[in-house]
Amino acid sequence: MSAPIVHGGGITAAAAAFGGSPEDWLDLSTGINPCPVALPDIPARAWYRLPDRHLFDEARRAARDYYGSGEILPLPVPGTQSVIQLLPRLVEAGRLVGVTDNRVAVTDNRVAVVTPTYGEYARAFASAGFAVDAVDDIAAIGAGHRLAVVVNPNNPDGLIWPAETLIALHDRMMAAGGFLVVDEAFGDTDPALSLASRAPQLSNLVIFRSFGKFFGLAGLRLGFAIARADILALFEDWLGPWAVSGPALSIAGSLLRSEVSPIRGRINERCGGLHGVLKGAGLQISGGTALFTLVADARAGDIYTHLCRHHILVRKFDYAPEWLRFGLPPDPAADRRLGEALQRFER
Repeated sequence: MSAPIVHGGGITAAAAAFGGSPEDWLDLSTGINPCPVALPDIPARAWYRLPDRHLFDEARRAARDYYGSGEILPLPVPGTQSVIQLLPRLVEAGRLVGVTDNRVAVTDNRVAVVTPTYGEYARAFASAGFAVDAVDDIAAIGAGHRLAVVVNPNNPDGLIWPAETLIALHDRMMAAGGFLVVDEAFGDTDPALSLASRAPQLSNLVIFRSFGKFFGLAGLRLGFAIARADILALFEDWLGPWAVSGPALSIAGSLLRSEVSPIRGRINERCGGLHGVLKGAGLQISGGTALFTLVADARAGDIYTHLCRHHILVRKFDYAPEWLRFGLPPDPAADRRLGEALQRFER
């Protein structure tokens, strides 16, 4: 079994190491909206009944309209992590599911992941016995790869791949009998980047969307998969019955039909506040999205420890020790708290 991936979060462990209670800490280690939306009314029956099919179907229709996926009804899943772990079942050792009506023999079991990025993709495939090629450019993905993963916008550097580049990659993958997976977990702040509207014409494309990051409801554990119907049917079968809770489906059906421009506005305002603090502290912004900012600094390890001593948690990276990722502070008071802590750092 491969070692677990280090992610953002982990306030309890940080408090155990540096003191204080978790409630006292300012958690800037994730890319989650720190200003969660108000929860809509949830019918009581969503809590005490098994998830009714009409809740499931309504969430799918709301997601179709929100993501603009045309005739494709996105599949609700219990967090996109759940379907990441199912991807090796799409590409079994030496076989590919779903290129035609039958399974099609292929020559090997190599997959490509454009990196650096979210580490669970490589881990899921490596744990299943696949050969994983970490590539730094889409051009390095070739006919020998049976599945390719691109996170767009990317985590943690915010790199954006143009739609036409991804479509060309999809066409190459399809011609070789392979799939393209595009993870749009951070796509809600800029919907124009999404391939969802093109998905009905891209038969070997799988898109993953996060719900909790944008709406600030990560604890709901909800996401959506967008792909052709037979692929989604496989995911649904593998996840088993009642994979998504009734309250989660009810919330999705409501919020995906709500007016989201104020949410984007608030996120952009908070991003501006964070950038002001980081620039004021003399830190170099090297990438990010509206929901997080990447800083490159040779003193990153010392800054991380210094902030922990002030009970502020940011994200560090074992593979890039000069990087720190800052999530959004929830309000101007948190901006000031971060700024004051950074000003105390001895340069």
